[in-house]
Amino acid sequence: MSPDVLKAEAAALAADPRALLAWYVEAGIDVAIGTTAPDRTQAPEPPPLAVVPMSTPDRPAAPARPRPAFQPGPGGPPGGRAVAVPAGQADAAHAAAQATSLEALQKALTSFTGCPLKDTATNTVFADGPVEAPVMVIGEAPGADEDRLGLPFVGASGRLLDRMLASIGLDRRENCYITNILPWRPPGNRKPDTTEVALCVPFIERHIALKDPRLLILVGGLAAQTLFAESAGITRLRGQWRDYATPGLPGPVPALATFHPAYLLRSPEQKRLAWRDLVAVRQKLDSLGLGG
Repeated sequence: MSPDVLKAEAAALAADPRALLAWYVEAGIDVAIGTTAPDRTQAPEPPPLAVVPMSTPDRPAAPARPRPAFQPGPGGPPGGRAVAVPAGQADAAHAAAQATSLEALQKALTSFTGCPLKDTATNTVFADGPVEAPVMVIGEAPGADEDRLGLPFVGASGRLLDRMLASIGLDRRENCYITNILPWRPPGNRKPDTTEVALCVPFIERHIALKDPRLLILVGGLAAQTLFAESAGITRLRGQWRDYATPGLPGPVPALATFHPAYLLRSPEQKRLAWRDLVAVRQKLDSLGLGG
């Protein structure tokens, strides 16, 4: 396509805001994270020069110390290593601890302003399903459909999750309660960084304590890594029963991790392993006297 044709199309779009917005949506641009659009035709500014400390014979330069990485999850990181505490995590922990009911926790999340993800999200996605449900499913983060509707797992992956749960007698309308580690959608469905996860951990831990489920299903690597306090991938973490405990929970709860439905849509060959996990959940429910 010639430059003149491109300029003509650009001018036409600029003259019709609705057409321009439709073009953005078709191109997959559904979140604005800046007030001005960057000019990609300009060369990027060169990065600032690194300042290298000079050493003298009587005072050698001190070696740089690596900054510790945050490891999410209750109980701290494996091995007891020191971690960096993100700014605002104390406020999140205080707000979560003050909630004495799920309704109060939802209000605390809605009013919490310490996580930048909330600035770009449309809705705070809290949970779906009956509060008295014995099973609690915890996913990773809302997607575009979830952010728009304010409910977890309502898009394509949500429909697959519903079918997976139905195969072992679970239903979000009757006996299954669903939420996510993060209540706000990361822009463009990008992977949340460790600081964003850390700010949400106190809320999900309190959410579990107030919900007091009989069994936990952790869906996806982020959910498993966060609540198991592990750095291994979901392929290694799935299919293993663990006892999950957090302050405020009356006692340990059996928890099993499995693949996220979005991953299964991309990698259908892994559904056989997910089915094994679902069978294990059904067997555990039967052993707990939660058949049906």
